[in-house]
Amino acid sequence: MADTAIALPGRTARRVRVTTSAVIVVAVGLAVLVVPPLTQLDQQAVDLANKLVPPSLAHPFGTDDVGRDLLLRCVYGLRVSLLVGLVAALTATVVGTAIGALAGALGGWADRIVMRVVDALSSIPHLLLGIFIVAMFRPGVWPVIISVALTHWISTARIVRAEVLSLRSRPFIDAAVSGGASRTRIVVRHLLPGVLPQAGLAAVLMVPHAMWHESALSFLGLGLPAHQASLGNLVQSARGSLLAGDWWPTLFPGLFLIIPTLALAGLAGAWRDRINPRRKSELML
Repeated sequence: MADTAIALPGRTARRVRVTTSAVIVVAVGLAVLVVPPLTQLDQQAVDLANKLVPPSLAHPFGTDDVGRDLLLRCVYGLRVSLLVGLVAALTATVVGTAIGALAGALGGWADRIVMRVVDALSSIPHLLLGIFIVAMFRPGVWPVIISVALTHWISTARIVRAEVLSLRSRPFIDAAVSGGASRTRIVVRHLLPGVLPQAGLAAVLMVPHAMWHESALSFLGLGLPAHQASLGNLVQSARGSLLAGDWWPTLFPGLFLIIPTLALAGLAGAWRDRINPRRKSELML
């Protein structure tokens, strides 16, 4: 009875956390998909007569230093940052899954070469490597996506390789080899389906990381063009206003970046508990 009494609050807290995260993610998805097409307002419209207006009924998030509505700008910025994060995370996951699966399935010298490359890239900070990559292109969405994808496949490759090595020792793989199955068939029919849950979890966890990476690059002036609304650009352009005592141009873009990433992390944690029953049972104790 005591164990049950301890477990129930933990389960209730997890359900509340997951439900809250799901509601936030759905609300964010609806906002970025529905608000821009329905609104008749131009998020780039300049109104110098109403610059740096505090939050009000007319402008719930206030206005920026040239009179643009911050709520609309934040929605557009979240739309761009989320698009960059999703595409970059999916690209990095596909690359990392392919490389990790091949390294684990082939083994031997191929595995050693791949892991040495992974170790070498892991020793370089992601942001520094990302700055080097985007510096070779003109500012834009695709250079940022390429930069994030090329710096974030490494962790997925490690996870997938470890999962493949674990699956290779299972009896059903030995049975497939004894039955004459080719290496390609074993990888496609047996190994890849076994690593897809882990790869999917890595992709979900990578989306908020990619959004923060894009925001950092844009904040440094190396990501998206300054005129394009992204959360990093909004925070970067609000630095002068913050020093002058106007807090809202910095606060609301920051919240639009923090809250969705925490919600995605909450859903990813629930997914991780679902595919790892042992960890889930430990959390309930």
